[in-house]
Amino acid sequence: MAAPAPFSRFEWMIAWRYLRARRSEGGVSVMTWISLIGITLAVFALIATLAVRSGFRSEFVGTILGANAHATVYAHGEVTEAGTLDRRITDYAALAEAVGQVPGVLQAAPLIKGQVMASRGDRNAGVQVYGIHAADLAEIPGVAQSDVAYGDLGRFGEGIAIGSGVARALGLSIGDKVKLISPNGVKTAFGTSPRVNAYEVVYVFTAGRYDIDNTRAYLPFAEAQSYFNREGAADEIEVMVDDPERVDQYILPLVQAAGQSYGVWSWRDSSGGFLRALEVEDNVMFVILSILVLIATMNIVSGLIMLVKNKGRDIGILRTIGLSEGSVMRVFFICGSITGVIGTLLGVILGCLFAIYIDPIFSFVNYVMGGGVWDPSIRGIYALPAELRVGDVIKAVGLSLGLSFVVTIFPARRAARLNPVEALRYE
Repeated sequence: MAAPAPFSRFEWMIAWRYLRARRSEGGVSVMTWISLIGITLAVFALIATLAVRSGFRSEFVGTILGANAHATVYAHGEVTEAGTLDRRITDYAALAEAVGQVPGVLQAAPLIKGQVMASRGDRNAGVQVYGIHAADLAEIPGVAQSDVAYGDLGRFGEGIAIGSGVARALGLSIGDKVKLISPNGVKTAFGTSPRVNAYEVVYVFTAGRYDIDNTRAYLPFAEAQSYFNREGAADEIEVMVDDPERVDQYILPLVQAAGQSYGVWSWRDSSGGFLRALEVEDNVMFVILSILVLIATMNIVSGLIMLVKNKGRDIGILRTIGLSEGSVMRVFFICGSITGVIGTLLGVILGCLFAIYIDPIFSFVNYVMGGGVWDPSIRGIYALPAELRVGDVIKAVGLSLGLSFVVTIFPARRAARLNPVEALRYE
């Protein structure tokens, strides 16, 4: 008689009868339920963590790229007679045109930067002012395409655009005047006197990053040249590329287009340290949660050992009537694997639901905790994001099922090697 095929119908039938039997009959034990719940929670925690990790990185990078240059071309500078380093770019128009010809470059805009004190009444705030052309400002997504912005960006040439945090700190709204105070003002025979100019607020934006919204303001390029004593010059060239995630491949072409007197600084150079730290933290969290999944799957071993002990008589009878060691092993392998599969499936469902409904869940937790759970001044972004990726789900499912199948082998082999004579001796 030919041997039955592995995982035949009768093996599934026996395994299912063992699993659904009452505990008094030697069926599913408390340890099996514990392992099922443990695997569910472990997979849920793993998927939720991976989703939050992916969402946080995407949100963090998105807000950086939405309001900052992907790369910056700057002058190495020359030492003046006074011993200072002059990094002003006098041929900024020609340089911006040359850089803009590099394949993949979407925009190359001359820029002026300066630190000032913004004041209105008795309120003051430190502000970083960017001088930029109106057409170039309209191409910055985090500013021009802000969902909660208000005002008229078309009137940018008549006033100043400020972040929502600056507006809130100074109590400003559209049409109000804000004073900018720069210590590097007019040079006189008695020294340099501070420069104080008042500008009308014509546009208020929210870029999505706490530090940008609370410190940034934009002035028209010509006005910024006059205000910061940069007549006929720019501080740097702001470059936007079509694939900012691969900005490193643009560095060499940009340097070649700009010339040896200029260098290039990318967004990865300014934020790379944080991203690398975030990657290390992600890897450590994945290892820790993988250990949690392993601990949960180890409970399957305990449940199966108890099941094998309770079913010793059945195993002896099955072996006596001709069931092979392989069939017995597969029966108990199926018993343990079903626990892992069901637990993994429930964990995936809970993890996906968490990622999809993270906003109401976060709002509920924030309400229960009395508010202040998420501090944007520390984390940079305003809410806890989550991004569900197919690759992360597959990784979690593969890890859980793989561990569940591996740990099930050992008690299943113990059942298969049980001597039928010893199993039936005292029956």
